[in-house]
Amino acid sequence: MITVLESIKLATEYLNQKGIESGRANAELILAFIINCKRLDLYLLFDRPLTDNELQLYREFLKRRGMFEPLQYILGKTEFFGLELKVTRDVLIPRPETELLVEEVLNNISKENDQLILDIGCGSGNISIALAASKEKVNIIATDIDDKSLNLAKENAEKNNVTSKIKFIRHDILKDELTNFPMYDCVVSNPPYVSKENFSTLQREIKEFEPRHAVTDERDGYTFYRSICKKVSEKIKSKGKLFFEIAEGQCNTVTKIMEQNNFINIIVKKDYQNIDRIVYGELK
Repeated sequence: MITVLESIKLATEYLNQKGIESGRANAELILAFIINCKRLDLYLLFDRPLTDNELQLYREFLKRRGMFEPLQYILGKTEFFGLELKVTRDVLIPRPETELLVEEVLNNISKENDQLILDIGCGSGNISIALAASKEKVNIIATDIDDKSLNLAKENAEKNNVTSKIKFIRHDILKDELTNFPMYDCVVSNPPYVSKENFSTLQREIKEFEPRHAVTDERDGYTFYRSICKKVSEKIKSKGKLFFEIAEGQCNTVTKIMEQNNFINIIVKKDYQNIDRIVYGELK
């Protein structure tokens, strides 16, 4: 029977031939998931033979990855801000850059007083859940247009024991008003920001597998920023803050949109690749 080490070597060669980045890492993470161990523990199990069922499942998962299906969808989970979240093809995969957005929110809201936060376009619930898990005095309303996303976000909130702090609501910020919503201390959003023109340039993993409506606004990439800034400017308390994640090259335009809607003291933060990624300001 084929051993752990032999299977990893063959899997790595297969993924490399298919053009998958970090083939070895992918091969190891998939196998660790199948045999239910940590990735590092594989190095203690190199001589362990795989069962027929394990080998069959490994081949199935490798085939999917070789067709560029994201690893997170294959495993059905990902890690975000130290938390494990369930992910499906109904939601965008949480990314490390968005952890920076969470950090900026935590660093810039009151640590003593209760904070009411609105998370627009919550997807898997990653931002809301990370905030709720990290701060004691916080209540969050998380919105999304998709019922499947909301159900998954609720499941993730339960998994991470923060359901008492988050209320999930179906809402379309482009079409629906915020008339019946309360006043917020903070609003945060990682909206669809890829333009229709740039969508074709994205990685296959994104174009072919992640939900298109969570990636692009099908216009110029600024549709959600305009709508959010306009509508939440009437729902943020004085000196309350608005936080966005943005794409490369969007900093100046998003800043202008915020300024046109009475946001001041705007700050831009870079990501791990030195790209402008987070923009936030406070209501005048």
